[in-house]
Amino acid sequence: MKTHLPKVNLDQRKWHVIDADGAVLGRLAAQCANVLRGKDKPVFTPHLDAGDFVVVINAEKVVVTGKKETNKKFMTYSGWKGGEKYTSVAQVRAKHPEKLITHAVRGMVPKNRLGRVLMTKLKVYKGNEHPHAAQQPQPLAAAK
Repeated sequence: MKTHLPKVNLDQRKWHVIDADGAVLGRLAAQCANVLRGKDKPVFTPHLDAGDFVVVINAEKVVVTGKKETNKKFMTYSGWKGGEKYTSVAQVRAKHPEKLITHAVRGMVPKNRLGRVLMTKLKVYKGNEHPHAAQQPQPLAAAK
């Protein structure tokens, strides 16, 4: 039996807009990762990019459960001795709320060239407005 390789037509990629207002961060990130990879399509192939574009709005209104708002820490390391910096979810939300969703989705896509290409199709904005109206994105209900 031969393996069927679908033809990925780059012209037929759709745009989806997701409102993150009140959505749980992990569930939202999993939904975005599935759409980016194309897992919701019948032509899904693990090593091909068959997914769609995702625009997330209202990133500052995403919800984290439990005590993650204060207890969860993001660590960055400069490479120097003592160069570790820890920031909480509340601090990241105050400065760059887009990074919360981007970081969560990046952890759910493959860690290779394909994953880096998939991340270019994710657009996250902290307000209610986005500059992708010309692509006519279809609303997609966020997983609550």
